[in-house]
Amino acid sequence: MHAIAELFLILIATTIAGHYSARIGLPAVVGQLLVGVVVGPAIFGWIKGDEFTQLFSEIGVIILMFSAGMESDLGLLKKYLRPSVLVAMLGVIIPVISVYGLSIVFQLNQVESIFIGVIFAATSVSISVAVLKELDVLHGKAGATILGAAVVDDVLAVVILSVMVSLLGTDSAKGSNLWLTFVSQIIFFIAIYFVVKFLAPILARLGRHLFITGGSTIIALILCLGMALAADSIGLSSVVGAFFAGIAISQTSVKREVEQNIEPIGYAIFIPVFFVSIGLSMSFDGFMNDFIFIASLTILAIITKLIGAGLGAKLSHFSFKDSYIVGAGMVSRGEMALIIAQIGYRAHLLSSEYYSAIITAIIITTLVAPLLLKHAYSLKN
Repeated sequence: MHAIAELFLILIATTIAGHYSARIGLPAVVGQLLVGVVVGPAIFGWIKGDEFTQLFSEIGVIILMFSAGMESDLGLLKKYLRPSVLVAMLGVIIPVISVYGLSIVFQLNQVESIFIGVIFAATSVSISVAVLKELDVLHGKAGATILGAAVVDDVLAVVILSVMVSLLGTDSAKGSNLWLTFVSQIIFFIAIYFVVKFLAPILARLGRHLFITGGSTIIALILCLGMALAADSIGLSSVVGAFFAGIAISQTSVKREVEQNIEPIGYAIFIPVFFVSIGLSMSFDGFMNDFIFIASLTILAIITKLIGAGLGAKLSHFSFKDSYIVGAGMVSRGEMALIIAQIGYRAHLLSSEYYSAIITAIIITTLVAPLLLKHAYSLKN
């Protein structure tokens, strides 16, 4: 019953917070993220973030990105592939160099400074997706570029992380496994073509012929979870697999049926838990002692991603306003940065002395990101 009580509290709190956030002109996701901070260890400590919230959170982000994939325009994603790559590369290089420099100024060692730079090179586009869907602009030019760049960004972050853990970590992969990871990821992206072109249509037809309620939706979820699992098994984020599964289903005749069945479930239960789980990671332990470091890191994390990704869009001949939108859409660090920080902590690339400060900066950056994206779109309209 403990899990039921947690879900009961989360759904009440996120419904109220989301409603009033939207009512005062803020993205609903901001209120839901703040719920996690308030009910979590940072303030009241009513919810600790146990296996239940982790499971629902993981399902929530998978459904969110699967829905984003279904709503994406494959033609636009192909059209803006080159800008996406440039946005991702500059959105990784500039934060890594800048955050590394800041960490050196605060007298952290070389390895730790580089790794903190890698943490803040990551992008968690799931938060931006929620805002883009709320504003109904996910399928536009900037939205397509943000989604494409987020996938490239994820690959770059995983590659850099793999190299650091292999060469500098104390408890993980050997160098020989690194090449296996790279090859596996290349095979995965090649396989996506065959999934979109051949497997998804076959599964869609199978779903229509099943003598069970919601057959097409069940088959679509099997594909979604299967691709999420495959992505996770080769070192990529599970959301990458879920996103491409959504794209695959979007090219079939069951797209609308699957959307109508999956989104209400996701947004009613699982996705709110995901947003809350981000806030649950927040802690104010040692906040005042590390205040200057946290504030400096947060400001630099926001500015460098905004400038780096935005510059990539501008060099791709986007307008200033569209470049600002793309930059703002890449600011969120969310679960991707939290996962990288945890991996680095276990591999002793990040000391316990600065771990809480890093997590706090990630959460604050993630809270600011939806506000920036909303502001960017307000200038365009």
